[in-house]
Amino acid sequence: TIVAFGDSVTHGALLDNYNYETVYWNRLRKKILSVSDYVPVNVIDAGIAGISAKSSLGRIESQVLAHNPDLVIVCFGLNDVNGSLEDYLSSLGTVFERCASAGADVIFMTPNMLNTYVADDTPERYREYAAKTADMQNSGRMDKYMNAAKELAHEMNVPVCDCYSKWKKL
Repeated sequence: TIVAFGDSVTHGALLDNYNYETVYWNRLRKKILSVSDYVPVNVIDAGIAGISAKSSLGRIESQVLAHNPDLVIVCFGLNDVNGSLEDYLSSLGTVFERCASAGADVIFMTPNMLNTYVADDTPERYREYAAKTADMQNSGRMDKYMNAAKELAHEMNVPVCDCYSKWKKL
């Protein structure tokens, strides 16, 4: 049993739609089944669009640990960058610790980058926030959060799947 715990990236959001065929946890499930189709693979999507790690602490018991997961993939950061770095790191540390204490393996997956500009075709209702997130990306704020989160994961012996760095190279 794998629980994917995070925000809209985990939930499967693509703008105003949800795509459960291409979301990372479903691609992982399919990959495992392609190698070992005789092993049952249960994946619980515990992602909620727009939520932060700090706001998710209250749901860790009912939406993650209650499923007795073998693995928890933790992916927060896109919404956390709106708050304090201290809250983000403290919350991630709590999530890592609670999952490991419950006997689950834990992987921290960094999210994709934020946008770097406001595209001309950005819907009006998103333009102001798109400008804000572009500034957070371009100013290095998102880099600071991701680097600190990766450092915390390393200190807590939590493996990191660093998608953020891959996105930056693209």
